[in-house]
Amino acid sequence: MNFPYEWQIGWRYTRASKRASRNTFISFISMISMMGIALGVAALIVVLSVMNGFQKEVRDRMLSVLSHIEVIGAAPLTDWQKTAAEALRNKEVVGAAPYVAAQAMMTREDVVRGVLLRGVDPAEEPKVSDIANQFRAGSMNALAPGGFGIALGSELANALGVRVGDKVMLVVPQGTITPAGMLPRLKQFTVAGVFSSGHYEFDSALALINIGDAETLFRQSGPTGVRLKLQDMQRAPQVAQELAGTMSGDLYLRDWSKQNRNWFAAVQTEKRMMFIILTLIIAVAAFNLVSTLVMTVTDKQADIAILRTMGAQPRSIMKIFIVQGVAIGFIGTLLGVLGGTLIATNIDVIVPFIERILHVQFLPKDIYFISELPSDPRMNDIATIGIISFVLASLATIYPSWRASRVNPAEALRYE
Repeated sequence: MNFPYEWQIGWRYTRASKRASRNTFISFISMISMMGIALGVAALIVVLSVMNGFQKEVRDRMLSVLSHIEVIGAAPLTDWQKTAAEALRNKEVVGAAPYVAAQAMMTREDVVRGVLLRGVDPAEEPKVSDIANQFRAGSMNALAPGGFGIALGSELANALGVRVGDKVMLVVPQGTITPAGMLPRLKQFTVAGVFSSGHYEFDSALALINIGDAETLFRQSGPTGVRLKLQDMQRAPQVAQELAGTMSGDLYLRDWSKQNRNWFAAVQTEKRMMFIILTLIIAVAAFNLVSTLVMTVTDKQADIAILRTMGAQPRSIMKIFIVQGVAIGFIGTLLGVLGGTLIATNIDVIVPFIERILHVQFLPKDIYFISELPSDPRMNDIATIGIISFVLASLATIYPSWRASRVNPAEALRYE
């Protein structure tokens, strides 16, 4: 297949030639530009994949404790089964369970901790969360009604210095008015289990008790609300809006994205800024491509003049250097996409290998709640990065190519 001569000459300028040291130097500079683009693309893909993986890991650990949607009543739900049945009519809802939510203080000897207290039904809770599978000691089934057992997060249990079978004192703000003033209500609980969700916020502050004990303790006539689980958690905002229009009663619906809005907004902002910053690396490589093409044009002025005297039009000269620049940009982008995807896909193998070689640990278990670097390469991110890189590299060829087309043959051949 015969390609136009502009393509053939442009590709020849991109490849190294053993005939002249100047050609070898120009091709070496072309290779450096190519590798600069590849490194920028690979770095952007790896960083965004790690950030996606970190976000997914934290989100999954959050949702192992949280529900996808919470239906909260203005008053305790005396007939929560009706509310759950109405929610389950939506095909996206696959599970429902009642709960009681309140805040309290927990004491053990001279240690005092504020806790988020959640009353759950051990039989219904597995339908909406995975916390029943996260017990290190004891089990959720030990939270029998009337037994006043309590399950603590692992960090909270460590802070209080308790194990299964120990006693803790729970202090709730609802109290009794006496002539001496308001006296808080106290109740002793037995530690029935210790769980670890892998998320410090919940492991350090969450405590579970039986929903019947919670209603008795807080003197409620029913659950605070109903927790729902969906087939697709990404559709939680849309499903919550749909349920708000179909469910009866004075209810407020809150999906998981609203419960952690600040955290997810911060992660999205950080991801966006990292994308902009690392895109500048690709832009720097594109500017390097400009200098490479300018050097090539300067070096090839005699060749350009000869082509012009043989009848080549200025647009043909321009095409030659556009082909060279586009070839460098395409190969650099392709190498970056392949290398970045390969690293991002195998980062769970690469990072431990580097840690063993350097005898370091990038994510210490005693500081971070994850000890392995997560990665979640996404095709839309990879495609966007590849397109941006190729477009920047292609734009970088315009000025040097235009300058080549303006070379005066007489001036170029004067000193040859």
